Amino acid sequence: MDEARGMDGFDPMSSFGPEVAEQYDDHLRGDEDVTADFLADLAGDGTALELAIGTGRVAVPLMDRGVQVDGIEQSQAMTDRLLAKRPGARVTLGDMACADAPGDDYRLVFLVFNTIGNLLTQDDQVRCFQNASRHLAQDGVFVVENLVPTAHLEGRSQFVEAERVTAGEVVLDVNRYDPVTQQLQENHVRISAAGIRMGPIAQRLTFPSELDLMARLAGLRLAHRWGGFAGEPFTARSERHVSVYARAS
Repeated sequence: MDEARGMDGFDPMSSFGPEVAEQYDDHLRGDEDVTADFLADLAGDGTALELAIGTGRVAVPLMDRGVQVDGIEQSQAMTDRLLAKRPGARVTLGDMACADAPGDDYRLVFLVFNTIGNLLTQDDQVRCFQNASRHLAQDGVFVVENLVPTAHLEGRSQFVEAERVTAGEVVLDVNRYDPVTQQLQENHVRISAAGIRMGPIAQRLTFPSELDLMARLAGLRLAHRWGGFAGEPFTARSERHVSVYARAS
């Protein structure tokens, strides 16, 4: 399988098109406020940059706490949803691995909700760390939240989970993992009286140690790691991690 291409027939932009953007805020994770509190503390009186800002799921609560938040986002549809909520938000439309943000010298750059995995090659993920580092103030930090692959996969290379079962609709999460490319190919299949709808997405899964090496290549070092935004300890049983990277020197 071609590592850069990933899933056969898959267009990454289709995962965040108009239909997804319209419904995205209907399925919030529920930890937006605690996430915003965590990030606001790191930003202090400085500015913040969110890579893959999307509809502002986290950025808007952070703005509400008085932090200026700029963004980089590849999806026009997701950006439009954000601007409808915050017309004055500064967003660069482009690839978070290389696009220039509206400002510079950010106290905080952050990338949350497993979104580093949307970059499907190791090279692009390294470039993303370098881009984050390039935008950081000397005393700034880069925050990455990501799942832990072993906790998510549980030793499985392919599996199907029932995400939603009602009398009128069934949503199945169909997954296949390739350990060579570290790509998880996923499709959310919705079956109802209206028909069958596909929701494909692909991610390159990375372990915390691999992200730490990417940080070193970008001139950063791991400063802190937690198991969540509430400051939970990171342990062998953690399903995700929140990692904070600072300048190496």
